Amino acid sequence: MPDSTELADFEVALLSDIGCERSNNEDFCGHTIESPREVVLAVADGVGGYDGGEVASRMAVEVTLGAYRDSAPALGPAKRLYRAVQRANIEIHNRALAVPELRRMATTLTCAAVADGVLHAVHVGDCRLYLIRGGRIQQMTKDHTVVGERVRLGLISEKEARNHPERSALSRCLGRELIASLDRLTMRLRAGDRVIVCTDGLHGMLEDHEIDLLCRGRAPSDACRRLVDEANARGAADNVTVAMLIARNGSTSADLPSPGWRERLRGLLRTGR
Repeated sequence: MPDSTELADFEVALLSDIGCERSNNEDFCGHTIESPREVVLAVADGVGGYDGGEVASRMAVEVTLGAYRDSAPALGPAKRLYRAVQRANIEIHNRALAVPELRRMATTLTCAAVADGVLHAVHVGDCRLYLIRGGRIQQMTKDHTVVGERVRLGLISEKEARNHPERSALSRCLGRELIASLDRLTMRLRAGDRVIVCTDGLHGMLEDHEIDLLCRGRAPSDACRRLVDEANARGAADNVTVAMLIARNGSTSADLPSPGWRERLRGLLRTGR
């Protein structure tokens, strides 16, 4: 259920729902509050069958949050978060090797630490981290899927990708390799910024601009409930999970990160069409 925070540099809420067609929830989410200035959110979507998916996603979130809490604050939130996710990956990998029934389990994971007005994120898979700033929503993470790679290379459009039969085929996840390949992001937040982390059960049902519209003017707990309800109203075939944070304090001049070489190449390919 949603869990909001008072008297801090942020407001935060999380909500996970089984959806309309599944008999179990392979999504898992959680958070830990280090101080009124620091919070960590984590959202995972497990794969590997009825038992494996649930185990993998729960382990990803719980181990990551626990390892973050147990790490030395002097390391800084970015390094603490990265090491915590790698710890979760190793434990999932080892559990899958040790338990035959779980040998195919794996999971996606997107987690964000917000500390002193700075967002640090670690990401693998096809959960997404969005930033809503100044009435504009932007996806800050890359989908680690076969179809996502084709979109970034300009081979297919985002519209074509939404209904592609292989849109859920992951190219990266936690648990399959001993050392996971992880994306990292650091950026300063502005007061009023909204950070949304969600599974494909949500962004597969709602387009980005719809997520933005449904959040406007709502507290995080209300916005999470509205997003999940709308996905279910459209017959959500997958589990639906969303976490949201609103920054109360931040820099007045925070800019978005510069695009990487893949995004610049994609822009050139589009221009050349």
